[in-house]
Amino acid sequence: MTLGSISAQIADYANRADPYPLYAELRKTPVRREDDGTYLVSTYYEVRSLANDPRLSNDTSNRPAGYARIGQPAEESGLPPGFIFTDPPVHDRLRDTVNRPFGPPHSPRFLDGLRGELAKVVTELLDAFDGKDQVDIVEDFSYPLPVTAICKVLGVPREDEQRFHGWADALTSELDPHPGGDGGRGKAEQARQDLGAYLSDLIETKRRHPGPGMLSALAPETGPGGSMTPADLEATAVLLLVAGHETTVNLITNTTLTLLRHPDVLKRFQKDPDLVVPLIEEVLRYEPPVQFVTWTTALADIGIAGTTIPQGSPVWLMLAAANRDPRRFKDPDRFDPDRKDNQHLGFYTGIHYCFGAPLARIEAQLALPELFRRVKFSRLLEDPPPYRTNAVLRGPRHLPVAIEGLTP
Repeated sequence: MTLGSISAQIADYANRADPYPLYAELRKTPVRREDDGTYLVSTYYEVRSLANDPRLSNDTSNRPAGYARIGQPAEESGLPPGFIFTDPPVHDRLRDTVNRPFGPPHSPRFLDGLRGELAKVVTELLDAFDGKDQVDIVEDFSYPLPVTAICKVLGVPREDEQRFHGWADALTSELDPHPGGDGGRGKAEQARQDLGAYLSDLIETKRRHPGPGMLSALAPETGPGGSMTPADLEATAVLLLVAGHETTVNLITNTTLTLLRHPDVLKRFQKDPDLVVPLIEEVLRYEPPVQFVTWTTALADIGIAGTTIPQGSPVWLMLAAANRDPRRFKDPDRFDPDRKDNQHLGFYTGIHYCFGAPLARIEAQLALPELFRRVKFSRLLEDPPPYRTNAVLRGPRHLPVAIEGLTP
C-alpha cells in the first residue's frame, strides 16, 4: 500500500524532529483524502467531533482488505484485541471491568497509594546520576520509571521488569503506519505471543495466590459468570503495558526537552514546582506523546467540513495537528504553560480517552519537579536528539545531556 504525499512525509523519519510544518500544511484541507483512500482529519473541532462519533469505529476488523488491522487477534498468539480496538458494547464491558480496581468510583485510592513507591523509584534513578557528567534522560530516567510503574499497577514481580522493556518496544512498532516492511509486525506478533504466555502463567498464579495489583483483582472476573475471558484479561494486560508505559516515556522526555529549550520557563519551574500541573498539560498540547490515531474506520458515510468520508474508509485523526489549530488555540506554536482553557487532545477524547492518563500524570508530576530540583543541567548534547522511528508514538529515543552535579 502506497501512502499519499503528506502522510508519507509525516511517516518519513527525516521529518520526525519537527513534523509541525507538515501538520500546518495539512490543516489547510481539514479533511484530506490520500491516494490510497485514507482520510486525514487535522483540525481541532473536526477531530474532536469524529472521535466522539459512533459512526467511527475503532474495531479494525471493519477495515477493507489490504489495510493493516492493528490489534486484531493472530493465530500465533490467540489473543483478542485490547479494548481500545473494540467498539461498544464490547468496549464498554471490558473497560468498565478493568476500571474497577484502577480508579474511581470503585478504587478511588489505588493510584494515589502508589505515589510513595513511585517517589522512591524517582529518587533511586536520580541517585544513580551522582558522579556523572552526562546522562541519557531516556535510558537513565524516563524509560525505566514507567516500566516499574505499570509493573506495580499490574502486580508483575520486580525481577521480571526487564523482560517488559523488550516486549513494549516490539509491540509499539505495530502502531507505526509505515514500519518499513513487515519486520515490525513480525516482532510485534512474537512479542504478543511471548507476553501472552507469560501473562497466562502469571494470571493463574494470581488466581491461586492473590496479591497487590490489578491482575489479582481482575482474575476472578474471568471465572464463571465473569465479564472477561482469560484471553480478554491477557489482551488487556498487553494493552496496559504499552499504553501505560510508552506514552509516559514520551511525556516525561518531551517535557524535559521542551524545558531545556525554554530556559525562561525552566527557571520559573525550578522556583515554583507547582507549575508542574499546567506545564504538563501544555506539553500534552504542544508536544503530545501520541501524535495521531491511525486505526479508525467509517461505519457509514460521514459528512464533515464540506467533505463526505465514505463508509469503509480508513481515517487518521491527527491529534498533534489539531492541538495546534489556530481556530482553537491562540498563538498555537508558542509554548505557554499559562495558557487558559487548554482543552487539548493529547490524551484523546470520548469513550476512548486514554485509560492510563491519571497514572501518566502522577508519574510526570512526581518525576519532573525532582529531576529539575536535583540535577544541575549544563546543556543538551544533541538538538534535535535522535527520535524513535515510530511516527505515532513520537519522542526522542535518546536525550543526552551534560550535567554539572546532583543535589541531595
